[in-house]
Amino acid sequence: MTQTDIIALLAAAVILPFLAAPVSFVVPRFLASIVCAASSALSFAAIFAASVGYTMDGKQAFSRDLVSVHGIAIFGFTVDRISVLIGFAAGLVGLLVCLYSVGYMALGNREHPEVGKPRYFFFMQVFVSAMAGLVFSSTISGQLFFYEATGVCSWGLIAYYDSPKAIAAGTKALIVEHIGSLGLYFAAAMFFVSAGGFSLSALGGMGPGAKTAIILGILFAAWGKSAQFPLHIWLPDAMEAPTPVSAYLHAGSMVNIGVFMYARALLAAGNVPHVVGAIGAIAATFTLVYAFFLYLPQLDLKKLLVYSTITQLASIFLALSLSTFGSILAFDGGVAHIFNHAFAKSLFFLVAGCLSFTTGTRMMPKLHGLLAEMPLVAIGFGTAALAIAGVPPMNLFFSHFAMLAGGFQASRAYWPLLILVGISILEAVGTFGWFLIKFGDAVPGPASPAVAGATALPVTMAVAVAALVTLTLASGAFAAAWMG
Repeated sequence: MTQTDIIALLAAAVILPFLAAPVSFVVPRFLASIVCAASSALSFAAIFAASVGYTMDGKQAFSRDLVSVHGIAIFGFTVDRISVLIGFAAGLVGLLVCLYSVGYMALGNREHPEVGKPRYFFFMQVFVSAMAGLVFSSTISGQLFFYEATGVCSWGLIAYYDSPKAIAAGTKALIVEHIGSLGLYFAAAMFFVSAGGFSLSALGGMGPGAKTAIILGILFAAWGKSAQFPLHIWLPDAMEAPTPVSAYLHAGSMVNIGVFMYARALLAAGNVPHVVGAIGAIAATFTLVYAFFLYLPQLDLKKLLVYSTITQLASIFLALSLSTFGSILAFDGGVAHIFNHAFAKSLFFLVAGCLSFTTGTRMMPKLHGLLAEMPLVAIGFGTAALAIAGVPPMNLFFSHFAMLAGGFQASRAYWPLLILVGISILEAVGTFGWFLIKFGDAVPGPASPAVAGATALPVTMAVAVAALVTLTLASGAFAAAWMG
């Protein structure tokens, strides 16, 4: 397979869901979900084929400009080990969530009995398209365009149920993410002034001052997208969205894109000024501790998971920041953690959706004895909880171990970093204990009345959960091998 073939496949992955999205408004309402699942399947198939071609070609990284104005590249694709890995995860999670939505958006849903409106499937497909474009973008202008596109989709999907809380939450997400995008606008302007263009590859040839300003602008934008303090305030309210949206946008895909953009900038920059790493590491550690204490009192399973997501993303920001002090292992572990987190946390959110669909509640005090009545959901709950707790052989164990080892590696030359690594370890221990407690409360033992009265789970929802259980068990070793 030639590089031109790979670029054509990636273009198809971006274009097909976008073209299919308006079809949701013209087909019968019950078919809109099928169109969404089919277009996301085609998009993932194109990414998968491109990934195979890239692998067979010896994993040779390359970029290709697709849109230029007066010789200045506006948009193109970069195909390398991190874009292929994260693009694969985003595409696969998108497919599974769209498949899950076929069953979830139905009258049998005890929490929200409703056949999905066309706009739900429209925004989901546009989001699938935007995610593929953002992950593979070779220019900061391309990143900016798709960054804003994902924000608009997030607004439309969070506000989907049209309640006052949902509309307010969607508006809040749009505003906060747009505030974050100001950092990306600043970085794009600095890029043009410093390099005369927008290609991210030019970052490596810039001086320390320009690098620092640009990467800090990207970091600020990443904080907005990945819900890091102080731009985290939109994510807890975003749980007003349908649970598949929470799984895809707010756990498995969109929130991960912020840390990916930061990783992309660090990789393109080469030698990164230490001030960038210091700011990133300190901010990540503060967010890590702050969000950890906020998720401890949560009773709503989705609210617990959203604060857990913030801590997981903070751990990745910390690892990537520590990598600027000379640890390739910290960088590789951070990127692998993005990949692994997409599967494990999406699984946990879809399990929460299964519980609300079948029992009508997400309140954990009412959910006991899952294994007795809902074995697949219990296995999904247990797998996700043990993965978030970092228990081997779950996927997050491997990448979290690499991040911590990389942190120790970086702290050899810069001993104050050891304090931040130590805080991260304490948070990991606390997470381990807390999620094991939640596992013990929810999975074994006799069924609570809510669980005993659960309805049947639709086949498409069960298939998506089973697939993510498998991926959560297997992806850790794959990501470790891929990143080397």
